[in-house]
Amino acid sequence: MNIVGEPRRLGVPEPEARLRFETELQELGSGPRRRLLVLDGKPAFELSMWCGTCQFLFQRLEGANQTLSLDAMQKRLAGRISDLDADILDAFGSLLPEGDYLPLLLRVEPRLVLPGQEGDYFSGEQVATWGPNQFWGLPEHPRTPYYRTFETVVDDTAHLYEFVVPMVPPSWNEQGRVEEYAERMARGSVPTAVAVSTLDLCRPAVSIHSTDEYEHWGLTHFLLDGHHKLAAAASAGRPVQLLSLLALGECLAGPDDHERLAALRSQPRRSRGARLER
Repeated sequence: MNIVGEPRRLGVPEPEARLRFETELQELGSGPRRRLLVLDGKPAFELSMWCGTCQFLFQRLEGANQTLSLDAMQKRLAGRISDLDADILDAFGSLLPEGDYLPLLLRVEPRLVLPGQEGDYFSGEQVATWGPNQFWGLPEHPRTPYYRTFETVVDDTAHLYEFVVPMVPPSWNEQGRVEEYAERMARGSVPTAVAVSTLDLCRPAVSIHSTDEYEHWGLTHFLLDGHHKLAAAASAGRPVQLLSLLALGECLAGPDDHERLAALRSQPRRSRGARLER
């Protein structure tokens, strides 16, 4: 079961937030400004450009080097939660800058993807729409393994892709903890992870390289807590819960798009290829 709540005001004054969104300031004429997710003052991820016509992107940077688990919440998150727990939302909201957030409680079945290998969105679906990066002549590269969890049809002109992005690579996880979670999951446990999210809508203005042009809806969950849980679920083929805070003011999407998430996330999973083969 998926639950999409009502927008909530959460967070702390921006200078106190450990994780925040920024637009990088550059000297006049030095090129487009980067849209960033910043951790403890250091750029952690580069995100899709504000124009909405460039490729959808999350790309790990050197600042993505630690997780943001909260010890006080570990016992509650060890298993399934049944609703949008206000205490958990407030606790993780204290890591984020003050703003409006849409809470999501989702059931996900993560599949680990390595860049450039089978199932990689950036070298697959993205290249089919935008072609390779025009400067490098290569697909965009997220510089991190990531999890694909869901996708579905928005309409005849758009498709939703959902990703869970770890703040540190899965290879940094403690294998013993991953195995412990996998054993619990085999006995029916469904633990809960926590993330902050963005929804970016991207479509090329000119698509001379496209073999499949449409609007890409990228729902990206950046993990705050639950790195071992996601790794265990992916290795064991088991589900986990994801409690996520969609940062409404930081999305390349509008209020009408946010309101559609509940209905879209309740649809059956459907790949873009399956839609085209109808």
